[in-house]
Formats: sequence, structure tokens, C-alpha cells
Amino acid sequence: MTQYNIRPALPADINAIFHLIQELAIYENLMHQVTGTPEDLGEHLFGDVPYAEALVVELEGQLIGFALFFKNYSTFLTKPGLYLEDLFVQEAYRGKGIGKALLKAVAQIAQNRGYGRLEWSVLDWNETAIAFYRRMGADILPDWRICRVTGESLQLMNDA
Repeated sequence: MTQYNIRPALPADINAIFHLIQELAIYENLMHQVTGTPEDLGEHLFGDVPYAEALVVELEGQLIGFALFFKNYSTFLTKPGLYLEDLFVQEAYRGKGIGKALLKAVAQIAQNRGYGRLEWSVLDWNETAIAFYRRMGADILPDWRICRVTGESLQLMNDA
């Protein structure tokens, strides 16, 4: 395999990143939840107030993976941290160390910034990902559940 390159995303990468997001959603059987647009993604990554950052994996001029993350905060550590929203490598390129290198690159960013932690979620059925994360040294927290409010439920909560 030709050498791949991990680098910060650029505005010119938006359409390719959005395509990878769609591939991830298909893999997770969640395509019905993809309601955003490449334009929104571009604004949120590169607009006046960026909400997130991304690293991409480039191979022979094509993007084959990405990691999208944003800053969070730990009150217990009293330090900022990074939340890894998505890490994805196209299926044809899995098992070659690319995901590991991408996760390490995000961890290095957190460490370089003096952040206290890096965290993310994994679907409970995704045993391959869970095993990968454990091999990388991650603790899978059994006692925590994600709470989420979106769309109409968000409006109902706001109206309550």
C-alpha cells in the first residue's frame, strides 16, 4: 500500500468528508439520521466560529478516512478535553494501522494542548471497534449511558 498522510482537514475537503460521513452512517445503519449538508459541515468546521475540527487520511489524492472532534470540559479534572465524534476508515483500508494512527493523532492533539482526556462513544454491537479501542488502551465505561435530545424532543424539552 502506498503511504497515506494524516493531516488537518481543509475547506476543499468538505464534500469528501461529507461523503465519508454518509459511508459511516450506512455502516452503522443510521443513514436516516444524516440530515445535514456539506455546506453546514463547512460552516461548522471553517466558519467564523468553528465548532469542530477534523483530521483526514489521504491516500493517492483521495480521502479514505477522517476523525472529527471538538473541545469539551471535565469539571472533575478541571481541564478541557476532546470529544471524538467520529473516526472512520473506509472498509478497504481497515486492518492496515490507519485507524490506529488516526486515533493516535487525535490523542496527540489533546496531549499537546494539555487537555485532561479524550473520550468518545461506540455502539454496543460494534465488537470490532470495541476490541480495537480496548487494544488502544481505552476503558469502555459500563455504567454510563448517553442521553440525547434532538428535533421535536428538543423543542418539547424547551417548552416544558
